Amino acid sequence: MSEHLLLVALLALGPFLLAEGLLARYELMVYTIGRRAPAATLPPEVPYARGADPGRPPDAYVVYLDGIGKRRLTDTRDGGQLVKAIIAGAPELRVLGQVQPYSPLADPLVGRPVWDWLRRHVGITLFLHNVMQTFVAADRRYRPLYNRAVGAQIADQLRLAGYEPASGIPVVLLCYSGGAQVATGAVEELFAQFRAPLLLITLGGFHNGANDLTHAHHLYRLTSANDWIERSDSSPSVGACGGAAPGTGPWTPGRSRCVRSTRQRTSARRATSALRRGSSTGAAISIALPRS
Repeated sequence: MSEHLLLVALLALGPFLLAEGLLARYELMVYTIGRRAPAATLPPEVPYARGADPGRPPDAYVVYLDGIGKRRLTDTRDGGQLVKAIIAGAPELRVLGQVQPYSPLADPLVGRPVWDWLRRHVGITLFLHNVMQTFVAADRRYRPLYNRAVGAQIADQLRLAGYEPASGIPVVLLCYSGGAQVATGAVEELFAQFRAPLLLITLGGFHNGANDLTHAHHLYRLTSANDWIERSDSSPSVGACGGAAPGTGPWTPGRSRCVRSTRQRTSARRATSALRRGSSTGAAISIALPRS
C-alpha cells in the first residue's frame, strides 16, 4: 500500500519537479545576460532597514536570509519573531530582512500572476521553486553567477539602507536553513564591494561547503542537540564545511577551501537545545563584533 502511495505521489509531483528543474536556471540566465535588471527599490510600505536610528552609524548591519519558505519581501518562517527579538535586544543594530535569497532578480514569488495562481491551487510548487534555486546556487556550473547575483542584491540593499562602503562597519549575514548556501556564496562579492568585516551566523543552516570563506571574519554555527542530521559526523551534505562534492567534506580539511578558511577564522560551533528545526523557539545570540 505504501509503495502505491509513493508511486502516486511521484506521478503527481513529477511534472512539477520536471518543470522546476527546467525553469530553475531561467531567472539566473536572464540576470546574467542583462535582459532584465534586478529590482532594487522597495514599495513605500517596506523599510530598507529597521532598528538603529538611520541618522547615525549603527554598530553593525544584520542581513537576515530566510529559509526556503521565503515568498515575500517581509515574510519569515517564524512570523518575524527572530528579527523583532534582535531589534528589541540589540537596538544598536540595523536589520534588513527583505533580501530574496532564492531570486537572482530580487523578485518575490508573491505578486507574480502565475505563482499567485499556483499558490492558491498547488502551494507546494512555491516550496519546490526555492529548493531548486538552492540546487542551482550549489551547482558548480552556476554557483559563481548565482553568488554574484545575490551578493550584488545584498550590497544594493545595504547601500539603500544607509551603509557607507568606506565606513568599516561590520556586516552580519544571519541565515536560516537554505539561506546558508546563499550567504556563504555572497561573501566574496560583498567583500569586493565593501571591504568590510563580514560575519556569518547559521541557524540550522546547510550548504555544500564549496564557497570560499577566506574573507569571512568569523563563522558561527548554531545547532541543536536535538538536530541529529546537523550534528551527525557522517553526514557529508550539511554543516559549515560538510559538502557533498568530492574534496569538500570534513574528512578532507587540507583540500577544502571552506575548512581551510574557517580554520583561519576560528569557526565556532555552538549547540543550543532551544533551537531546533521546525520550531519557532528563539535562542539568545551574543556575538563579539570586530572593530575597524
